[in-house]
Amino acid sequence: MTVRILPSCAAGTVQAPPSKSMAHRLLLAAGLCEGQSEITHLAESNDILATADCLNALGASVSIQGGTAAVSGTDPTKRRHAAVLPCRESGSTLRFLLPLCLLSDAEATLCGTQKLLSRPLSVYEDLCRSQGVRYEAEKTSVTVAGRLTGSDFTIPGGISSQFVTGLLYTLPFLGGGTIRLLPPVESRSYIDLTLSALDTFGVHAAWTDETTLSVPNGQRLVARSMAIEGDWSNAAFLEGLNLLGGNVTVTGLNEASLQGDRVYRRHFTALQNGTPAIDLCDCPDLGPVLFALAGALHGATFTGIGRLRMKESDRVAAMQTELLKFGIRTEADESTLRVYGGLHTPTEPLFGHNDHRVVMAESLLCAAVGGVITGAEAVAKSFPDFFAQYRTLGVNLHELDQQQ
Repeated sequence: MTVRILPSCAAGTVQAPPSKSMAHRLLLAAGLCEGQSEITHLAESNDILATADCLNALGASVSIQGGTAAVSGTDPTKRRHAAVLPCRESGSTLRFLLPLCLLSDAEATLCGTQKLLSRPLSVYEDLCRSQGVRYEAEKTSVTVAGRLTGSDFTIPGGISSQFVTGLLYTLPFLGGGTIRLLPPVESRSYIDLTLSALDTFGVHAAWTDETTLSVPNGQRLVARSMAIEGDWSNAAFLEGLNLLGGNVTVTGLNEASLQGDRVYRRHFTALQNGTPAIDLCDCPDLGPVLFALAGALHGATFTGIGRLRMKESDRVAAMQTELLKFGIRTEADESTLRVYGGLHTPTEPLFGHNDHRVVMAESLLCAAVGGVITGAEAVAKSFPDFFAQYRTLGVNLHELDQQQ
């Protein structure tokens, strides 16, 4: 999909989209407990549909209609059939579900795009190798077969918190246990979201110190009905319009949320008032929106950018390429990105890099100076109503025929 966005004065009130991070976690919890659960205020994004499909493949029943998921759970330790899990392009789905496939001797193949399977999975590969569990990686799939033994794991804390989440959901089926994280521990807020979701469904897990998580024995997930809170990560692309002359109010955000990306408002203020240094270690998903706004304002220096290179795209390189089309100069090394202010109308089409957050960042700047974005359909990964929300706020945008 190609969209043309004209310079617009955004104004109005919109509701924040549902949190994709919490939707994954609550669906997963519901899919692993006995009985019927209902999850409401759900966005049918591609990533969430991937998690639903994979739970169905493991034996649960997940039916999503009108933003509500009716879920009948399953016990993954009782799976006797080979399973194929279609993870699409969802890193959360792949990393959350893979260790659950290791609770049964039956084979499981987790499929996805080549880009998805190129993202790091070494934590699980090393775990399987150490326990003699079959692990076979291909360009678009990974196949595992065999049961995990033991319930005390030591893994790196600086690759992705998604590995921690996957093991936290697995431990109740192994009789409880511990996860020791080798420093540095990044994205701690995402781990806290997992602890909250587990607690909601009756499993109490906690930090015992700065690097160790414990899941006591004798716990099982219990069916619940829950509404998903608003998504701070994607709300940033709506409130960001205010830094470019808009007057937008976003409702439905929980001010006491555990979502780490709620810090965007503090970073927005810093960008408005100067040229701040911002550490992205605990909020990597805010990178694209902050890079874009820094370029539109006074500039900024960003550290902790390493994990942005291992997302749906290399978000550092992708944003450097696209910001340059807006006349925004950048400099990057392995750990730091410097963005210089200076926003102009792009003279050539922008490219989405098959990355929802890159497309939304481009759209934010185009709302100020105009532009054409190719590959704009990537927003469906997390925020399928994104362009509809922009139209609601008065942003003048049009879908173009691919030949234009």
